[in-house]
Amino acid sequence: MKRKRNRIVINLDSNASGSARARRGRIGRVLLIIAVVLLVLVGGVVAAGYLWWRHYQSSPAYTLAVLADASQRKDTATVDSVLDTENITDDFVAQVRQRTAGSVLNSLWSSQVDSGLPSVTPKLRETVHDEIVKELQRLTQPAAGKPLFLVALVIGRFADIKQENNTAKAQVNISDEQLRLTMQSAGGRWRITAVQDDKLAKEISDDVLRNLPAKGSELQEEIRKRLEKVENRER
Repeated sequence: MKRKRNRIVINLDSNASGSARARRGRIGRVLLIIAVVLLVLVGGVVAAGYLWWRHYQSSPAYTLAVLADASQRKDTATVDSVLDTENITDDFVAQVRQRTAGSVLNSLWSSQVDSGLPSVTPKLRETVHDEIVKELQRLTQPAAGKPLFLVALVIGRFADIKQENNTAKAQVNISDEQLRLTMQSAGGRWRITAVQDDKLAKEISDDVLRNLPAKGSELQEEIRKRLEKVENRER
């Protein structure tokens, strides 16, 4: 009589499937940790970018970017909100006087202009405004068709800005031309209060002389001749 053999069966499939499940669980946890870390990093970058952008919007550089964008879109309201035409006009008159300081021309200019300036100031401000807007549209041509965000990011390539408290000086260099601006901050926004440009200064001085009372025509001609001599020497 033959004896029956007892067989011991080990279920290898069960152990293998358990190991696979454990391995998949570990991989899932690692992937979850990586996803959380990436989410935190992306959220941090977005938050930092937003805070930087909000801070940048209160800077003089952003104001210049807005001005360039508005000039190309011919958005007069936005341009006028940045330009302080009254102070710019007063500064242009002071520039002409400063260029002729200490000369006979300066005394002639002062006596004639001081007496006639009240009558020409409204027209002069209009001239200053129109000439600056025209010049800005020409100089900011590289910004044409570009989004404001991009213009704001690259404005530093065209403008060297030095800020001290609520005053900023900007030297704009575009197409081998320079324009020097003075900006003041008030009420949380920056405005341009002075523009230094020899071409505009000459046009404004000529405009003042053209609009002075007729009784001083001979004196006007003398001032004009001497002013031209000063300008020729500066060149």
